[in-house]
Amino acid sequence: MRILVVEDQKDLNKIITKRLTAEGFSVDSCFDGEAVFDYIDTAVYDCIVMDIMMPKKDGLTTLKEMRAEGDMTPVLFLTAKDTVEDKVTGLDMGANDYLVKPFAFEELLARIRVITRKTSKQVSSLFSVGDLVMDLSSHRVHRAGKEISLSAKEFALLEYLMRNKGIVLSREKIENNLWNYDYAGGTNAVDVYIRYLRKKIDDDYDVKLIHTVRGTGYVLKED
Repeated sequence: MRILVVEDQKDLNKIITKRLTAEGFSVDSCFDGEAVFDYIDTAVYDCIVMDIMMPKKDGLTTLKEMRAEGDMTPVLFLTAKDTVEDKVTGLDMGANDYLVKPFAFEELLARIRVITRKTSKQVSSLFSVGDLVMDLSSHRVHRAGKEISLSAKEFALLEYLMRNKGIVLSREKIENNLWNYDYAGGTNAVDVYIRYLRKKIDDDYDVKLIHTVRGTGYVLKED
């Protein structure tokens, strides 16, 4: 998933971005509400983690303008304010969740999983295609009962394919979902990671799940 972190405390912004990246997310970050629109105008995000008290434009105003423009990207507010009135205001503005500082990173991850699952209408943390099963809550993948060890980026790629099972995804879409603006890798990065993934989930099995659509991209499906 691709996430935008909006937090004016640069140290906290850096920590959140680093931890989310280590979990396999593609993460962009900025430091005020005005900059948000530069990012959402050029990329599609699965979730925005946003502080409320920020310079130039605060989180509430930013969210209000986003919703007025029809942008329904899930937003999780981070804030030091913990009164019921503050929470109600944020939720009434269209926020999907609200996390008070200081917070445990594990809770942030859990809340991101919940709000993205709700907006994608995925009622469970489990995804499956044939005998391939992914559990987002435990971060584990099994095929035919055998656990498969994946790197963070491999897991993120497989999650994106499984969320869109049966849908042909272009290399551009995959790249935009898995890497941020600062990515400076080669143009064949998607093909390289698809090859890594195939080796782990397809090579030892008769039924192949990852298919190449020539000239278009890739699709995860049963034959």
